[in-house]
Amino acid sequence: MREHEKNFLANEREHDQTMETPFLLEVKGLTKHFGGLAAVQKVSFEIRRGEIVSLIGPNGAGKTTIFNLISGVYGPDSGDILLDRQSLIGQRPFEVCQKGIGRTFQIMQPFPHMTVLENVVTSGLFGRVPKISMRQAEEEARELCQLVGLGDRQGAFPRNLTVADQKRIEIARALAVKPKLLLLDEVMSGLTPIETGEAIKLVLGLRDHGATIFLIEHVMKVVMGISDRVVVLHHGEKIAEGTTTEVANDSRVIEAYLGERIDEREEASC
Repeated sequence: MREHEKNFLANEREHDQTMETPFLLEVKGLTKHFGGLAAVQKVSFEIRRGEIVSLIGPNGAGKTTIFNLISGVYGPDSGDILLDRQSLIGQRPFEVCQKGIGRTFQIMQPFPHMTVLENVVTSGLFGRVPKISMRQAEEEARELCQLVGLGDRQGAFPRNLTVADQKRIEIARALAVKPKLLLLDEVMSGLTPIETGEAIKLVLGLRDHGATIFLIEHVMKVVMGISDRVVVLHHGEKIAEGTTTEVANDSRVIEAYLGERIDEREEASC
């Protein structure tokens, strides 16, 4: 394992050894209304340490609302969110970040007048407790740029990079806060097949070295290929949860989202 990977995982692994519960994140009865609309209704699930869990469902199912509730953008009407058995309810986004949740966003918003390296340094400086020095932030940012595949583009400005590379900036910025849980919001949407393959390798590499990942993704081949478990939402309610095989063959999921079994879809495309 390379040195930057050791640095990234140090806090996570030390933490694992002291915890009795296998669950890093526990979502319990989460409900959120916007006016008269129940965007999320009594949703519960857990994420174990070291897992990749995917959140899927039709547009408007409540996926991004779940991410926004976990990251403190919204407060729930009822329910609880526990990270390491500590409730996140009432915490503001920067406080949730400092407690160990790093997040990417579907719409990339890097600082346009900062270089790739400066974007990542900023996350390390302002998203960490205790605070770190500029020198340490720069060293770690360089390591993270190498890790996500931006080692030779650290001095570039985001506007001059491809969509795939801008998504890499998002991942590096999220990693710079040394998260216990990494939320990835459609990091593979809009990518070419080659770029998608590279992104899959990156996500799997992070998990193999100890990261815990919760992701929203619409590309079902990606979901089925990298997920340990899948949570399915429809109209704000959880309609299924299980392994990729269990979810792909669940009649409720097929009716609400997939339209047909994954194996049948693949056979038809051959």
